[in-house]
Amino acid sequence: MPGTVQSIERAAAVLRLLAAAPNGLGVADLGNALGLAKTTVHGILRTLHQVGFVEQDHSGAHYHLSDAFGRLGESYLDPNELRSRAINWADSLASRSGEVVRVGRLVEGKVVVVHHVFRPDDSDQDLDVGTTLPPHATALGKAVLAYDTSGASRPRKLEAYTTRTIIDPAGLADELAAVRARGWAGEFEEHTVELAGIAAPIRGLGGLVVGAVGLAGRIERICDSRLRHRTDLVTMVRATAEAIARDLREDA
Repeated sequence: MPGTVQSIERAAAVLRLLAAAPNGLGVADLGNALGLAKTTVHGILRTLHQVGFVEQDHSGAHYHLSDAFGRLGESYLDPNELRSRAINWADSLASRSGEVVRVGRLVEGKVVVVHHVFRPDDSDQDLDVGTTLPPHATALGKAVLAYDTSGASRPRKLEAYTTRTIIDPAGLADELAAVRARGWAGEFEEHTVELAGIAAPIRGLGGLVVGAVGLAGRIERICDSRLRHRTDLVTMVRATAEAIARDLREDA
């Protein structure tokens, strides 16, 4: 069978992001969320506008869906599908890194863990599948929150879990911008003292972020002597996220 058409995948991703943003989005917002150049996004929006799928506000700065697409904001990826595509890759990451690995997705302002691999050391551990994590205080959460354009999933009050938790909205915005710039998220004692984490977004069709995969463990194992996240672990996590994303796209 012939392959998929990338331009249509990207247009579908734009439509879904607009459906989740009742106040509309600008070209830059969409470009940041999908990792696309502004010229590419503008071309997609111009075409969608010409066929009547999107409309511009009076200022011309923001786009929103036409009435015919009012329901496209609902999540298109079943959590079981994300889990099934992530299982083998997450298990491999845990085995190679020696750390706890989780896969999560953003649901109503919380990160829901859909898959959890125990640290491979035979220690007593509790299964986290179905539990929720604060998106602003965890690497797994920041990896998906950074690409949420609706703003609806961002906590209204940034609760402090440790003295390192980001509780200033402007500080969180800067942190999420840094996540988008480097392509991965880090955590350093922001949710639990003495623990650090690394996570990367998982992109589905059209580049839409549908979840994240990450690992977590004690600082001395996750960070180097200068307390920076280890580059080899960052590489592992990003490669795992891309492998899961590739499986999602190929099987779509």
